[in-house]
Amino acid sequence: MHEADRGPDRQALEGLVAISLIRGGFDTSAARLFQKCQREAGLGLVMDLVRVLEPGATADVRTTELLTAARRHLESARGAGVGVIAWGDPAYPQLLRHIPDPPLVLWTRGDPEVLNQRAVAVVGSRAATPASITVARQLGRDLAAAGIAVVSGMARGVDGAAHEGALEVGGPTIAVLGCGVDVAYPPEHTGLATRVAAAGMVVSEFPPGTEPLPSHFPLRNRIISGLSRAVVVVEAGERSGSLITARAALEQGRDVLAVPGGVGSGRYRGSHALIKDGARLVETVEDVLQEVGWEHRTASGETGDSKSREMSDLEKILSPDEPSSLEELSHRTCRPARDLLAELGLLEVDGRVARRTGGGYVRLD
Repeated sequence: MHEADRGPDRQALEGLVAISLIRGGFDTSAARLFQKCQREAGLGLVMDLVRVLEPGATADVRTTELLTAARRHLESARGAGVGVIAWGDPAYPQLLRHIPDPPLVLWTRGDPEVLNQRAVAVVGSRAATPASITVARQLGRDLAAAGIAVVSGMARGVDGAAHEGALEVGGPTIAVLGCGVDVAYPPEHTGLATRVAAAGMVVSEFPPGTEPLPSHFPLRNRIISGLSRAVVVVEAGERSGSLITARAALEQGRDVLAVPGGVGSGRYRGSHALIKDGARLVETVEDVLQEVGWEHRTASGETGDSKSREMSDLEKILSPDEPSSLEELSHRTCRPARDLLAELGLLEVDGRVARRTGGGYVRLD
């Protein structure tokens, strides 16, 4: 059954989608209407919100335009296999429901049940250092191995590494986009988005076909924190977008944690500022679990050790006898050498991979 069929009736759903297409800040009057439309999204409410948010528009004409666009988006989503979870749907995430400005509609690719699992967000710089990429990937792996969904924004750098880490151990991960769930952004993460949707969820409040715009990402960030019990910031400069997510998390009553780094480059000033303001310093996944008061358990619910993992895709490619060069591995996996080096470093630390004389890598069985 399509997600939309389990929630509000068709007319209410069209009304909610129409209202979600209106852009603008909510003043007190609009906020009251917004709260009302969470219960009943009829034609009259759409028109009322148009009058408040777009006072220069002809209300009846604009309302018709919005409802027509809503129907078009719903049909397009149905044809593309994109799900819709509206405010009144039982699948709507419980944590997200209680933030100050929850999205009325979520467009989805993947398993809706993942949205109500225990979740922690891992966010950070797009142009992260190799060390931060390694940390993000390790956190993603260990959180997923502990049975926790890893939430991030599918961006380059830290976000992508966190998703990859979760996928390596077969754990769920949730990617929140600043564009439509059918839009490949960044383009090099097209394959990653497909894998995230297969193992967890790709979600957005923007309808299918929406292109990524700078104004979309601060809105996206409040959903990342809203779906999560805690937010871990890995490498944030003074003006990092990750600090927007951290601020949203604090406003939503979530825990904020940060990974420290070197002081020389200034790349971690945002992270260090969070720690100075009371964010917990993170070195391992145990710091995160202790902060939120969760037991360390596997995805199946059993108490477990994060070291007990299934073999990653990269390990499966490696031979225990014949060393493989970095160039060979990059060619076979279609992944950049920088990402492979980060993962190989983690596998070496875990005693699962060794580097041989000449630079080749072998799997340690």
